[in-house]
Amino acid sequence: MDKNLKRMATMQRMQVTGLELFYKQGYYNTSIDDILKELSLSKGAFYHHFESKEDFFIQIVENLVVRKMYSMLIEPIEGPDNPLELITNCFENALETAVHNELDFGFVLGNFLNEFNGRNPKIMKHLSDIIKVWEVNLVSSIQRGKFNGYVNRHIDSEGVAVFLMSSYIGIRTFMVENAPSARKYRFMTQIRQYFKSIATKEGAYN
Repeated sequence: MDKNLKRMATMQRMQVTGLELFYKQGYYNTSIDDILKELSLSKGAFYHHFESKEDFFIQIVENLVVRKMYSMLIEPIEGPDNPLELITNCFENALETAVHNELDFGFVLGNFLNEFNGRNPKIMKHLSDIIKVWEVNLVSSIQRGKFNGYVNRHIDSEGVAVFLMSSYIGIRTFMVENAPSARKYRFMTQIRQYFKSIATKEGAYN
């Protein structure tokens, strides 16, 4: 295997394992030794690829968390179709994935935002940037819906986006405890009721 490809494969494996550990235990409760033990690597091998634990985490955010957020919550709502339908389907699919996820400690980005808030401004900036992209995407989607006649034109697009983001983060937290399928069902029922209240009569949202 080409040395460059081998290095990339090693870094990918390290980051995937690191994300699992940070997600399960938290950043501050996970040491480099924990990571090395899980990967069966030496400290020399770790520092050959990453400058520090903080650098390792930031690269995980940039390479894995961003990709996960984009594929699960951003890309599915892009396009000219009814945004209320797109967002409904997006949430439905994302939450169904969470229902069947055995390693579920809540919304990965939400967990990290809570952990780093007030503790590490450098990492918080990377996390906040993802939230901003998600918010802008939701606002743009609602605005398109208003322009295309799916969403009531008097609706506050920014307010809808904030509501949807906070609601999603909240339900992901609740789903960790118990009965995730039932909680998902109740949440999605309320989301659909809310969307009916902001849809135009011509929008045909069901």
